[in-house]
Amino acid sequence: METVLTASRTEECIAVNETVDVAAARRAAADLTRRLAFAAEPAARLALVVTEAATNILKHAGHGEVLLRTVMGSTPAAVAVRGIEMLAIDDGAGMDDAQAAMADGNSTAGTYGVGLGAIRRQSDEFDLYSWPGRGTVLRAVLWETPGVRQDWQCGLVCLPLPGERQCGDAGWAATIDDGLLLVLADGLGHGDAAAEAADAAVQVMTDMTASCRVLPPAELAQRMHGALQKTRGAAVAIAGVDVQAGRVCYAGVGNIACCTSLDGQRRHLVSVNGIVGHNLRKVQQFETPWQEGMLLILHSDGLTSRWSLDAYPGLEQSHAAVIAAVLYRDFYRGRDDVSVMVLRRGEAG
Repeated sequence: METVLTASRTEECIAVNETVDVAAARRAAADLTRRLAFAAEPAARLALVVTEAATNILKHAGHGEVLLRTVMGSTPAAVAVRGIEMLAIDDGAGMDDAQAAMADGNSTAGTYGVGLGAIRRQSDEFDLYSWPGRGTVLRAVLWETPGVRQDWQCGLVCLPLPGERQCGDAGWAATIDDGLLLVLADGLGHGDAAAEAADAAVQVMTDMTASCRVLPPAELAQRMHGALQKTRGAAVAIAGVDVQAGRVCYAGVGNIACCTSLDGQRRHLVSVNGIVGHNLRKVQQFETPWQEGMLLILHSDGLTSRWSLDAYPGLEQSHAAVIAAVLYRDFYRGRDDVSVMVLRRGEAG
């Protein structure tokens, strides 16, 4: 059985630099819930969560961002459920004791100190990573239906080059029985034409799972090559995780990076040269071991290749979306669209 985890980009990105941006973040959350026809009760809680998070950014860091995207899960009865994920990101002073900061009445900015506690109470899922001198990333999810089960954590930050309306990158991930299948695509250049190419790659995955026929990554890349020939083409990374066999199968074309990470040890998977849809000779499929607790990390070339988790104690134990947000915050080049996808097996905390 297939359960889609993500099939969208980051849908809203609100810069928080001054007081009016708090109201802008709240309006963006309300607009997203209206577009999705999201249930009224969690929509109201999301508005409160976003307002508190943006206010905290302004008071404690001075500037930052609020990101919103749609996420998917399922109930124990295998009914698909939508949620909205918020990531509040800043590079401020960070916290010496994040747990203490979540207690009502504890504040470092002369306020009443109820913001973090309120966010945690109003959220169905909550995670926080903060380190002195390295800022804070807060994650909250509001589900339309309670009791959502997620066997895999999926983090995705996928944003356009500043000034562009459309992001030319796109990500898709789904559980297939006990395993996982995913794609990250980076359309050539940026803007609408790049987005069209990336969307065509994602559509191949959607059509394949709808037909209940799961192909190996190398065959999927070849199928995408045909589907993208009327577009400007894309760099594409496709990975399949087979938990029972303990392996990751991977096929990559172009400048998208993929690696596994466990206890600080990274193993990179190789992408071949080419452009899916235009210049594709032979797709090679590679395998690497998969172990319990491992992370799978992919990113487009909007992120520098020199990133490392070594300077972030405890980050590898955070939710996959928090890891993706930290990598985006600290290693984004700022010259292109950017996408970071992080996956790990295990229920969200």
